[in-house]
Amino acid sequence: MLMKTSSQSLTEQLSARFAERIRTRLLAPGARLPSVRQCAQQQGVSPSTVVAAYDQLLAEGLVEARKNRGFFVRETPASGADAGTRPPDSAPDAAAAAHEGGWSVAHWIARRPPASPVNATALIRGMFHQVSNKPQPGMGVLPPEWLESTFMAAAVRKVTSTRALHEFSLRYGEPLGDGGLRRALARKLAALSVPASPEQIITTVGATHALDIVSRSLLRPGDFVMVEEPGWAVEFARLTALGMRLLPMPRRPDGPDLEVMARYCEVHAPKLYVSVSVLHNPTGYCLSPGSAHRVLQLANQHGFHIVEDDTYSHIAPPHASRLCALDGLQRTIHVSGFAKILAPNWRVGFLAAHPSLIEQLLDTKLLGTLTTPALLEKALALCIEQGQLRRHAERIRTRLDAARSRSVKLALAAGCSFAAEPAGLFGWVDTGVDTDELAQRMLDEGYLLAPGALFHAERKPSTLMRINFATTQDAAFWRKYSELVRRG
Repeated sequence: MLMKTSSQSLTEQLSARFAERIRTRLLAPGARLPSVRQCAQQQGVSPSTVVAAYDQLLAEGLVEARKNRGFFVRETPASGADAGTRPPDSAPDAAAAAHEGGWSVAHWIARRPPASPVNATALIRGMFHQVSNKPQPGMGVLPPEWLESTFMAAAVRKVTSTRALHEFSLRYGEPLGDGGLRRALARKLAALSVPASPEQIITTVGATHALDIVSRSLLRPGDFVMVEEPGWAVEFARLTALGMRLLPMPRRPDGPDLEVMARYCEVHAPKLYVSVSVLHNPTGYCLSPGSAHRVLQLANQHGFHIVEDDTYSHIAPPHASRLCALDGLQRTIHVSGFAKILAPNWRVGFLAAHPSLIEQLLDTKLLGTLTTPALLEKALALCIEQGQLRRHAERIRTRLDAARSRSVKLALAAGCSFAAEPAGLFGWVDTGVDTDELAQRMLDEGYLLAPGALFHAERKPSTLMRINFATTQDAAFWRKYSELVRRG
């Protein structure tokens, strides 16, 4: 709270608070500051104090004033890779058009492109910025205490206690990745009906690295890429930084909007479709077999590849539909990792692809990282082979089911509704208020939210937010949320 007894004036304290959030990217470039009246009411100060604080931020070059609109965080060259990189003829904001009522697909396909996608580093920094010791609703991973185990440390000790440690430490590892891990992954994929031999699997430094390898191998600057919206802002910004032109694809409960996809194929000839088929982030949707069949028909007809991000496979329903399983890795590429379920800092991921693509994908990996560290790959292989990862995932799913049930009850009691049926790790919640503004107010209380604007290719006001079911069982959070929403 702002303190009148502080050695700093109220104006200096308020200005410093906003400046710190801007510099640590908790306030992303383009974000709107509260109005003078709102800020004065929220902070318990006079409007003149807020005006003076905003003037100080203006003088420091951190914000800009827009006539009749308010104060906004300035876009600067250092604010992220997306600044100034969006090509002028990229596709329109499909999801926005879909909600604007009555427009035909052809109409909004021809619209002017949106602004640059939301700054991804703001999301990354925000998700992992320790704002307090309270459970964080906007967290993107399971709480550390959920992931604690004894078998991981035991696996590392076993791997490092042998003579093999010296052998694989003193030379580069296998280009494709540790052979033992790739064999274990091949068996794991077979259980999901995804056919892949160990020679079709490449290990990576996490799933994001796998996605980057695919993009750099199959795309060239200026290519069109279909991305799901709402979706993962890091992927939006990563592709934009590579010079790709995004085609936002409205995500429905059963899969992508197929009419929009068909029109994109006819008008823009996209080269790639990036999909989270199972437990989509942030909605929790799972692809239906019928939708999957039609997507594959379009891919074969128009010649684009599909990269299927299966990051949440460990907590997914046992018979969830996957494009890679139906297609047999013909036009699909499977990507996954272990950060969500096991060890975020181990950074072990992988991709599986058709044999004809492996050499090209491997070349890209070698140019970026040479090989991947074998120690943790060998330890992970041991965890998989001995069934420890499977049992660990079962315990997590049981615990998450209970947490989801409690979180949903608390959210509904607080007046929220769910824009998608609750499933998996995340809930897509409609609050009825501007969640960008709400996020800043909750930050004052020590809670980090993930407002809906972060999950769209173009930042715009949203009443939605993504919650983590594992971290929103805290009734204290929902009481504070309700209190701030009532205040308006």
